[in-house]
Amino acid sequence: MTSREPQGQSILIVEDEPKIARLVADYLEGSGFTTHHLDHGDSVLPWLADVRQAGQGPALALLDLMLPGTDGLTLCREIRQRWPALPVIMLTARVEEVDRLLGLELGADDYICKPFSPREVVARVKAVLRRSQGVDGAGPAVGSDLVLDEEGWRALADGQDLGLTAVEFQLLKVMMHAPGRIFSRDQLMDHMYRDHRIVSERTVDSHVKKLRRKIGEVWPEREVIRSVYGVGYKYQPEE
Repeated sequence: MTSREPQGQSILIVEDEPKIARLVADYLEGSGFTTHHLDHGDSVLPWLADVRQAGQGPALALLDLMLPGTDGLTLCREIRQRWPALPVIMLTARVEEVDRLLGLELGADDYICKPFSPREVVARVKAVLRRSQGVDGAGPAVGSDLVLDEEGWRALADGQDLGLTAVEFQLLKVMMHAPGRIFSRDQLMDHMYRDHRIVSERTVDSHVKKLRRKIGEVWPEREVIRSVYGVGYKYQPEE
């Protein structure tokens, strides 16, 4: 399938909190997807095996990190081994896990931190599906989203290359992988400069200002990188 619209594509939601699962399902279904919900880690692999054998199965899996039974990390590894083409988005309430998650070669396609906007989940699901179902299967998908091309070190807004420097790209990447999470300037400096060079907080502010300007040239009425007074910055595309 090469369509970039949902058209009834099925999304597997693996989440043990019923209210969260129902909220996400409602928003996905409102956007044209169908959903299937599992609340226990041990039931995921058998269910996937059954539906795959029947020639069906989800277009994408949303996996909570902390599950009863088999945990999300283990499930992600198993899914990657058995069904490598199935996109996976990890959900986590443990913000301290994000850096470790990003460093693991689990094969997950994206990570979303709780609490999250259900609209943001829908947008991230669509973005991952576009990347995985692109016509040529290579490069970033383009559309009405802010999309990272991590292999090409590019960011595209509405399909337009923002022309970021390597430091600006790294800064945006860190925040986009944890939407809603507030990063202090020290945390951002650690991600931006892996050699732990000594730079001032004003350097971070300068890079954020330039990044905002470049995004604003494409989206003049949207502010996706927001300041949190006295703390730092966060990526928050939705209120």
